[in-house]
Amino acid sequence: MVPASQMRAGMVIRFEGQTYKVLIADYHPGQGKMGGVTHARLQNLSTGTQWEHSFRSDLKIEDLPVEKSPMEFLYRDSGICYFMNPQTYEQVEIPEEKVGPQAAFLLPQMQVPVEFVNSEPVNIVFPDFVELKVADTPPPVHQQQDSTWKSAKLENGVEVMVPQFIKTGDAIRVDVTTLKYMDRAKK
Repeated sequence: MVPASQMRAGMVIRFEGQTYKVLIADYHPGQGKMGGVTHARLQNLSTGTQWEHSFRSDLKIEDLPVEKSPMEFLYRDSGICYFMNPQTYEQVEIPEEKVGPQAAFLLPQMQVPVEFVNSEPVNIVFPDFVELKVADTPPPVHQQQDSTWKSAKLENGVEVMVPQFIKTGDAIRVDVTTLKYMDRAKK
């Protein structure tokens, strides 16, 4: 049990019988007789819905232990992602809805940490950036200014907006959380 004032992003808590992952937690200290408050954005781990709630700072919340295990992505089939523990060869199935839109960035044999609570997979920890090749993009329009963007389809099928100088076959870095172009990949 931890006080709500010590709630941090990434924690998994149990509140009112439901299990939540803390996405954002922001503590605001009180003044005078007013107690502090923690504003939090929570994701229900069973339904996937997000919820914003304010907790009194002295409220005790059950903090659940989170175990990280490195897993290897195997394949995706009919809305389910399959992972394998490289040491024990144990396989885990995680629905694509739980993975989110970042599921498109999972490539076969990619190593990612998977978070478990009570032996149940709850989250996949993606790297901040991934390097992918541009599969298809139109040629640059020379009359346009350098600050314009164009659509590019990546090797995994995701479409992102890229600057005019990016060509088909270029390797780029994409921010996994925002699904946006960052820069060209370093050779």
